[in-house]
Amino acid sequence: MFRFGNPEYLYLLLILPVLVLLFVLGQYYKKMALKKFGDMSVIEQLMPFVSKTKPVLKFIFLSIAIIFIIFALSDPQFGSKLEKVKRKGAEIIIALDVSNSMLAEDIKPNRLERSKQAISKLIDNMENDRIGLIVFAGDSYIQIPVTSDFSAAKMFLSSINTNIVSKQGTAIGSAIDLAMNSFTPESEMEKALIVITDGENHEDDAIKAAKLAQEKGITVHTIGMGSPQGAPIPLQKGFGQTIFQKDKDGNTVISKLDQRNLQEIATNGGGVFIRASNSQTGLNKLFERINEMEKKEMEEKIYTEFEHRFQYLLGIALLFILLDIFVLERKNKWSKNFNVFKINA
Repeated sequence: MFRFGNPEYLYLLLILPVLVLLFVLGQYYKKMALKKFGDMSVIEQLMPFVSKTKPVLKFIFLSIAIIFIIFALSDPQFGSKLEKVKRKGAEIIIALDVSNSMLAEDIKPNRLERSKQAISKLIDNMENDRIGLIVFAGDSYIQIPVTSDFSAAKMFLSSINTNIVSKQGTAIGSAIDLAMNSFTPESEMEKALIVITDGENHEDDAIKAAKLAQEKGITVHTIGMGSPQGAPIPLQKGFGQTIFQKDKDGNTVISKLDQRNLQEIATNGGGVFIRASNSQTGLNKLFERINEMEKKEMEEKIYTEFEHRFQYLLGIALLFILLDIFVLERKNKWSKNFNVFKINA
């Protein structure tokens, strides 16, 4: 089995296109500067030891070295010992509302960001459990399939925003239906669905969906993000301008927590409803409740030891750095008259 110990360092690969652009611009401006002194064919004859290809070759060597250093920092690891272990845990799927109403700021910094922060902390406390994430608004999508790779889960979590689902609305029932089909079918682990939303369901029968989930052995909990008093929904326009969403009559829309609906969903799903506040979201309380449930002991094959392989990548990077150092930008006496493109008559 292969994995990265520090996958977040892979984001550094994004600097490579920037380096390429800077190199191309540097070569262009160098050429423009030389043209100011006269005709390039004459200037090239006055500088017989100047090479056009060696700077490119040195840049390629340096870029390859940077790539291997980044992969070394990511700590590639290979599983070296496979064992059967017995573990107790639960499968937890979180259905996160990403409709525009989740941008309301009655819970700071806003409902969606606070939910993401709470989910991230929940993942940090997991050990033998598995987690999946569904995002929903007018439609529902699997953002993270059920997994025990918590690092990957947190990486995907950070990219979630209200634009990730194109159809606006709040279809809680659709999210519950999708979750029912997203749990591992053959797993006997305890299954729990946590719906995080402001509860303003406009699309379907979420209560019926929760009851069906409970009949299939899936406990449905709900967390209400927002306040009964509600708050306007800020929307970002061009040039950083913020406006508030309005209805068809031009009135500012106030998004309010539908506590009663979320309580009914949780009751019919065999779970509990918790209302979030600025001091706590309730995810930790639900996680404690899930941990208190009787969990079946499962036997799994897992890699218990991993061998680090970053040393080899650093060695390759060092080789290319040495090549970059020893390859001079100037031609030597032997190569100054050598031209692979020259055709002898």
